Amino acid sequence: MASEGISTGIVHSDRRFGIEHGGVHKPIHTSVQYAFDKVEDLIGVFQGTTKGGFSYSRQGTPTTAALEAQITRLERGVGSICFATGMGAITAVFFTLLRAGDHLVASQFVFGNTNSLFGTLRDFGVEITTVDATDAAQVAAAMRPNTRMVFVETVANPGTQVADMPAIGQLCAERGVLFVVDNTITSPALFRPIDVGAGLVVQSLTKTISGHGHALGGAVTDTGRFDWQGYPNIFAAYRKGDPRQWGLAQVRKKGLRDMGATLSSEHAHQISVGAETLALRVAHSSATALALARYLEAHPSVVSVRYPMLESHPQHALAKQLFSAGSWLLSFELADTATCLAFVNRLQLAIKATGLGDTRTLVIPVAPTIFWEAGPQVRAAMGIGDGLIRLSVGLEDSADLLADFEQALR
Repeated sequence: MASEGISTGIVHSDRRFGIEHGGVHKPIHTSVQYAFDKVEDLIGVFQGTTKGGFSYSRQGTPTTAALEAQITRLERGVGSICFATGMGAITAVFFTLLRAGDHLVASQFVFGNTNSLFGTLRDFGVEITTVDATDAAQVAAAMRPNTRMVFVETVANPGTQVADMPAIGQLCAERGVLFVVDNTITSPALFRPIDVGAGLVVQSLTKTISGHGHALGGAVTDTGRFDWQGYPNIFAAYRKGDPRQWGLAQVRKKGLRDMGATLSSEHAHQISVGAETLALRVAHSSATALALARYLEAHPSVVSVRYPMLESHPQHALAKQLFSAGSWLLSFELADTATCLAFVNRLQLAIKATGLGDTRTLVIPVAPTIFWEAGPQVRAAMGIGDGLIRLSVGLEDSADLLADFEQALR
């Protein structure tokens, strides 16, 4: 059924790839080693000539493979690789596909740990230029002959800026540059980066996909849109078979096997089960986030609210064009920044914690916590003021959550 909806595809994903003993859910495979009747077949796994075989669980298990198939289907890609965390996935992409002397153009509006990773990449000789990716002209102006990759987030964390992905995707296609999109905030329930020409999609499965705050995971999906035959950094060992798989082969061998950020079968199973309610969760949290954003925007104690589906958002028109809803991330600033911490402490339902995409609403003051290490100059460039408060809206009843914020703002 090629036209089936997203929830139907997820909940029936396991059985369409075959499940042992007629189970409805893929079982959890905890074995580290996998045996073969013939040693030739084991050799074939190492040399890439045996299809679908497993040798050592650091490179994957039947359970993680089932999740990879599920993510690939969600993103309409040609293949996926799962990692222990979203940062493991992003790190694998950067460190296996870029070399010293290469140039990366990235949005200046990115997750704090991704920004920190840029510093490590620079230490290894990768040149990085960060720009305001809401303006594709800035991306074009930053490109050089040695530019290999452009990286953006769909909705930036925590400022909610929306990159001009259609224009950037077209630019990358014209220049033969790999376009990498982090789809964590929106997820394939709201947006598929393949539609704007992304070659690779990365995401933290911990958040929207899993959605329950109980399992870490990350993924890299190849959309099939990028021609790896012209990419100079693919090793000769991986230039065989279907060229659409060359990038993933290198990321799996160099980024998963060699770097070791392996997703456990237990967490793969939890993420897969969590994904079954993806569309339902995102619809509810998006509706609540929009209602809360509108309430906060009208409140006299609030000076600014950042949520892509608000008409006041700078990229509102683009967000409406790209996304079917606004997701669960919003941020805002109080008129009196000195009252920020006291306000957060008065909240009773919203939990004072880091993290995103949980079933529970999470709240955190940004500058003194998750972006403290970045320093004031980086925070200023990202539009992060000292009083910025980030929310990850959960699955509470909307009326209850609005009442909590109303009492805290009194």
